[in-house]
Amino acid sequence: MGEVLKLEYGKPLPQSDRKTNGLYCAYGANGEKARTDKFYYDKPSIIVGRKGSAGELTLVKDNFWPLDVTYFITFDEKSFDLKYLYLLLKSCDLPRLATGVKPGINRNEVYKLKKSVPPLPEQKRIVKVLDEKFGVIEELQNITKKQIADVKELFESRLGEVYSSPDYNFGNLGDSVNIKTGKLNSNAAVVGGDYPFFTCSRQASQIDSYSFDCDAVLLAGNNASADFNVKHFKGKFDAYQRTYVITVLNNAELDIRLVYNLLLHGLAKFKESAVGAGTKFLKIGMIQDFQLPLFTLKEQKQIVKELDQLSAKTKELETIFHQKIADLEELKKSYLADAFAGKL
Repeated sequence: MGEVLKLEYGKPLPQSDRKTNGLYCAYGANGEKARTDKFYYDKPSIIVGRKGSAGELTLVKDNFWPLDVTYFITFDEKSFDLKYLYLLLKSCDLPRLATGVKPGINRNEVYKLKKSVPPLPEQKRIVKVLDEKFGVIEELQNITKKQIADVKELFESRLGEVYSSPDYNFGNLGDSVNIKTGKLNSNAAVVGGDYPFFTCSRQASQIDSYSFDCDAVLLAGNNASADFNVKHFKGKFDAYQRTYVITVLNNAELDIRLVYNLLLHGLAKFKESAVGAGTKFLKIGMIQDFQLPLFTLKEQKQIVKELDQLSAKTKELETIFHQKIADLEELKKSYLADAFAGKL
């Protein structure tokens, strides 16, 4: 590969040169990171992630600025086709060459790779064939992604019907539930303990003590480490101090699973109403004032049963569709392997 192309180092771009609507793209290891009115290189090229997302590839046809966590390639345009080189590098699986705590690639390791490269006309033929095959695959992938979106929309639509029913009165969630916050600092988590520890309502680790033993809904109180999210959990656990632990009051006829589903539906509103300049967070009053339809307990259980069945079917279909996408990616790889083995 060292006889085919050269990997040149990218260069830092000062903050003062970064413009919201700049004329040119500044590329990081895995794609566009900023805009700028300056460019560093004025020929079509390929950005190769050098640090971080090491080995990731971005095909570039316009003037650009490669940041210092990247390489960009130079090559003899009379002997090699840019798109062919991009596909050739794809077939090399460059991320496997990355080493270190913050993965990085030494360009000399890329130069050592041995590949058979045909004359330019044959390169162009291979690119044309692969473009046609990949076009069909990408069309199928887009159809499958649309199917995934449709399946998710079906579940969201049913949740919306439950929440916006005109046949029921609404009340404040805070009248029927108790809302507490976790107490532990995230640094107190001990890997290997007996109890789950939730940070922003996602299980972060196992700890050796617990503060809660109940059937609860956990709602992320801020978006510091993840987007706002919600989880249902029953048993012994502890939670980070910015995670709200919501339990149903003993005298309230309210199904905790319905609370979970309705809060799941309400996440979009919470995101809109969150406060804070940098890290956004929810005030406890926002949760207490959350409106929920006043169904009877029997109606709640029937709705939860229906939603659980729909959720299970949704997840089953999502799994099938994601597997289809993965299979199509494997098909791409097989075409690449055939192309660079002289079998295409």
